[in-house]
Amino acid sequence: MNEKKYQARLKEIKEKLGDNYDVILREIHTDKGVIQLIFLDSISDSTYISQYIISPLLQQEEISDDIEVIKSRVLAANHIGDVEKIDAILLHILSGDIILLFSFIDAVIYCSARQYSSRAIEEPPSEVVIKGPREGLTENIAENISLIRKKIRNRDLKFERVIIGEESNTTVLLVYIEGKAPQHLVQYIKRRLENINNHFLFEINFIEEELKCKRTPFDTIGYTEKPDVLVSKVSEGRVAILADSSPFALTAPHFFLEEIQMADDYYLNKYPQNYFRLIRWVALLIALLLPGLYVALTTYHFSLIPSIFVFRLAVLRAGVPFPTIVEVVIMMFFFQLLREAGIRLPQAIGPAISIVGALILGDAAIRSGMASEITVLVVALSAISLFLIPKLYGGVSIWTNIIMIFSALLGLPGFFIGFIVFCSHLASLDSCDYPYLYPLGTLKNFNFKDNLLRDDMNKISKNILKGDEKE
Repeated sequence: MNEKKYQARLKEIKEKLGDNYDVILREIHTDKGVIQLIFLDSISDSTYISQYIISPLLQQEEISDDIEVIKSRVLAANHIGDVEKIDAILLHILSGDIILLFSFIDAVIYCSARQYSSRAIEEPPSEVVIKGPREGLTENIAENISLIRKKIRNRDLKFERVIIGEESNTTVLLVYIEGKAPQHLVQYIKRRLENINNHFLFEINFIEEELKCKRTPFDTIGYTEKPDVLVSKVSEGRVAILADSSPFALTAPHFFLEEIQMADDYYLNKYPQNYFRLIRWVALLIALLLPGLYVALTTYHFSLIPSIFVFRLAVLRAGVPFPTIVEVVIMMFFFQLLREAGIRLPQAIGPAISIVGALILGDAAIRSGMASEITVLVVALSAISLFLIPKLYGGVSIWTNIIMIFSALLGLPGFFIGFIVFCSHLASLDSCDYPYLYPLGTLKNFNFKDNLLRDDMNKISKNILKGDEKE
């Protein structure tokens, strides 16, 4: 009976995986019968398998027919488990484990022998800091777990495993500190992950799109490549999400105020960093409002501009064939082209091309009469301000154009309407059942320790996400 089950299982595995180049099938003949070993040479540690699985089996003069004896006294693998269903057997093989089939025992076991290729731990290029840790997450989820555990030695730190992707079977981990992370938040994220029915999950953005607030250009779910940023969020009561083969981690909930905060704010002297944080707030207002205000004033409200400047503005715009709104839109489009070119070109020449291109383009636009000097200045100032808030680049760029269109249609009333609609849009967003503008508007728990400005580290380290602020 055992022989028939053995042959049936082996035949089915060969039918599913037999044509793959890296599938290794190794038979070991014993006094009781055949033991079939199956693993993938590409993602399994062959040396480990030879030393701790094959060698102990070959050294047995008489093999036991009790599977528990084999597991406890023969095999020297670190992790051994039972498996029954064929789908589970295939999943273990495809995950890098080795499967052992016995012709004389009605049992199938697996031994952990995973060895994935991965790159070295490096400083993440998207979050460079002047002072602070240089480690970055990698595509290897085991290495990411070690980076987190190295920084949080807490018995309540939990890593809950979820498998997503009907065909890719990707491992996803929920990371949180039990007792600090609100229970309703953990359950909310679990429910949303269970609703993901993609056949494949290759990038963590699949999960982000499921969790984030729909129909908005702003990121209502945070992301990072830095373990120190991740553990700081987890220690505040957030939930982090890791996905195998992705160097990014998601953090939820995520709030608008965090888009202005940078990692350097917590590693350098707080006084200059608070000054620079204020500059980022000013840059946000300039990038968002300056083009719309310029269009409104120069199109409808010349009386609000100082008379000397009005005459100068008229001289500069003499010969420009387009209305102000068209002129600004054209120049902003050109700057967007240069930015995209600088990003997509190789890193060695991208920044140089974008800088030289901006200089040449601005000068050529003025000389050709396509745009005036003041328009180029306004657009350039708005574009440079956006570079100070890179996480908000996409959302602010879209809303700058929306406010500018309102200003072109209605003047200053349209400008204020556009700004109010922008604020209303932010207020309508949520992040995992928390308001996106939290803690603004939640005065009973509001504090100024790390919102507009940063307070001392020993004070902000006690900040914890409030579980009763979800509504």
